[in-house]
Amino acid sequence: MKVETFELAPGYVIPRLVRGGWQLAGDHGEVDAARAIDDMAQFVRAGINTFDCADIYTGVEALIGQYRLRDPSLKVHTKFVPDLEDLPRVDEVYVRRINARSRERLHTLALDLVQFHWWDYAVPGMVPVAQLLARLREEGLVRHLGGTNFDAPHTEQMLDAGLPLVSMQVQYSLLDRRPAGAMAALCARSPVRLLCYGTLAGGLLTARWLGAEEPGQLSNRSHIKYKLVIDDFGGWAAFQDLLALLQRIGDKHGVGLSAVATRWVLDQPHVAAAIVGARYAAHLPEHLQVFDFRLDAADRAGIDRLLARCPGPQGDTYALERDRAGRHGRIMKYNLNKAD
Repeated sequence: MKVETFELAPGYVIPRLVRGGWQLAGDHGEVDAARAIDDMAQFVRAGINTFDCADIYTGVEALIGQYRLRDPSLKVHTKFVPDLEDLPRVDEVYVRRINARSRERLHTLALDLVQFHWWDYAVPGMVPVAQLLARLREEGLVRHLGGTNFDAPHTEQMLDAGLPLVSMQVQYSLLDRRPAGAMAALCARSPVRLLCYGTLAGGLLTARWLGAEEPGQLSNRSHIKYKLVIDDFGGWAAFQDLLALLQRIGDKHGVGLSAVATRWVLDQPHVAAAIVGARYAAHLPEHLQVFDFRLDAADRAGIDRLLARCPGPQGDTYALERDRAGRHGRIMKYNLNKAD
């Protein structure tokens, strides 16, 4: 098994599996910090030397930073997500404060990739704030700039303003194929490449859920979020049909169904990497199976037939989540970036 890599920017190479950090934040269950830090080494030894986190993932930058003291070569992608209530007041002082805090937490002089988000397009300032991040890049405090959860028109607006975006982090899976529309078309005519989260729907697209009854009340933040996506996909019965199909394909290739789900995402146009969330390294061998096989024509045809009757969420990338009164928007937390 050899981990595939992708050159996200000239001279900047990442593995096509990135270890995600949201599972280490609050609302996902208790985290054994010492074990989590120790287990990070297993990912790096396996070739997964790039981690994803965010300024708003409670405690995660600091946790990864503790491991980074052992291994300064680790690549870390973080985010700049100003609070919704702060958007009208975001200025250079605000941007520099968050940047300095992330660098301190991660024990680095320059952040490898900062992924920008703006909660509300109706609030002015999106492009000027992104330009402040570009200024930090020019100063050497940030190496690369990306975005997270923008739709295609607003991504293009930033590109037209000269922002050197190399990536857009988007929710992309067999259950949610919205990035295959306008965002993929934009990628085809720009340098932006996709970093995909939700590939395994927070652990729901795994063998554990094959044959399981539909859950009632959920407490895990990821499960709450992705259960809504399953509902949009066609409901629990359609989801079970998908899991069963992935299991059959996995059995044919000698891999788990989650590897098939991840392989499908990696095979989509303009996808640089899939972000797989993990608290510990227990499922690392299963994740690495994605590099052991390829989907053949029969596999792809079977998946296409099922997806044709299960459209999933509709619209541009992250549009449903921006409706704060809607099902997807109501569960979001919009003000997590308060200073320590």
